[in-house]
Amino acid sequence: MQQKIGAGSSEPAKVRPLWLVIVAAGMIVGIAMGLRQVMGLFLKPMTTELAIGREPFSLAMAVANLVWGFAAVPLGAISDRYGAGRVLAAGAILTMAGIYLMYTAQSGHDLLISGILLGIGIGGTGITAMVGAVSRAAPPEKRPQALASLGMAAGIGGFLAFPYVHLVMEAIGWKASLLVIIATLAIILPLATVLAGKPRAAAGMTHNQSLYEAFSEAFAYPSFWLLILGFFVCGFHVAFYAVHLPAFVADKGLDATVAVAALTAVGVANIIGTYFAGQSAKWIPKRYALSIIYFMRVFAFLGLLFLPINATTVIGISVVLGLFWLSTVPLTSAMVATFFGPQWMSMLFGFVFLSHQLGSFSGVWLAGVLYDQTKSYDMMWWISIALALFAALVHLPIREAPVVRTMKPVTA
Repeated sequence: MQQKIGAGSSEPAKVRPLWLVIVAAGMIVGIAMGLRQVMGLFLKPMTTELAIGREPFSLAMAVANLVWGFAAVPLGAISDRYGAGRVLAAGAILTMAGIYLMYTAQSGHDLLISGILLGIGIGGTGITAMVGAVSRAAPPEKRPQALASLGMAAGIGGFLAFPYVHLVMEAIGWKASLLVIIATLAIILPLATVLAGKPRAAAGMTHNQSLYEAFSEAFAYPSFWLLILGFFVCGFHVAFYAVHLPAFVADKGLDATVAVAALTAVGVANIIGTYFAGQSAKWIPKRYALSIIYFMRVFAFLGLLFLPINATTVIGISVVLGLFWLSTVPLTSAMVATFFGPQWMSMLFGFVFLSHQLGSFSGVWLAGVLYDQTKSYDMMWWISIALALFAALVHLPIREAPVVRTMKPVTA
């Protein structure tokens, strides 16, 4: 696809081997999303020192998730049109700025501003910023597995980030540890250069769409909306669990290391679950695999309601939940590519991800509100069960096939 290089646009991206794209994208996702997941470790010490309830912190983290979802759409479009490099660099800088505002925060208002910056920043450095670049680099038959590598990288990031940040907090305190997080995020900047450059036509791409055509086609496709509904539930589950589990564990009288071990276990199990989710696309329709994933989450939440809460139970349930954690990402994103192709992949997946983040906002914020009112998370576990059953059902009618369109060949 030939395009003129105008002012403000980047040079065409060099053709890089798929393994290099996956390694660079995976490291960026692992750092950005791994460190994002540890924010729950700061809930109790930060709210205690600032003498605020859990609701303001929960609101700030919920807003971060919501802003991430809204930012993913325009940032995805920029990445699809001009390349991921500049989006990644800007996202890393904004994330570091958001963490610094957490470091200097004196009130819930300060945390809210921090949450806005964190949301925009992770929108430029998380999975949504990477799916387009990886999808275009991979041939169609390898896309589910290539996209699964991003989910696995996020799991590895979580696996490393929780003990890493916990040890730093123990060594120098929760506040100074935020400065260490900022320094760690700076590693993203040199990695972004690997993914710099204007996107070329993807392997197997035979249709050159305008942005308007991509919007119109996606919004008229019923299966796209079903995918959006299901991904709302994923966001609700994972954000609520990641942010509130440390406080839930502390409320049950367990040591803080139990929450760290449990969330680390989520990260380890997620690597395994995401790998098999990517491989499952070879054997069963992706919509059926997604239904199974959401249905299996029901048992994890039931365990938190009816089993005795101790270290073994919490860690064991976290392993089960981790197997079905980000395993939704390669299947959901691969279906977007199946529907519409990879040209506007980051932008269109950004819309699906916006629903995920609306769910994240709802889960994190509602948990804080219900806890402050009832002093218990029981109602949230029941809500999570109901939503898991809804998501398991809503994926079944999806038509897993490309849209029918009038072809306009891509020129070489």
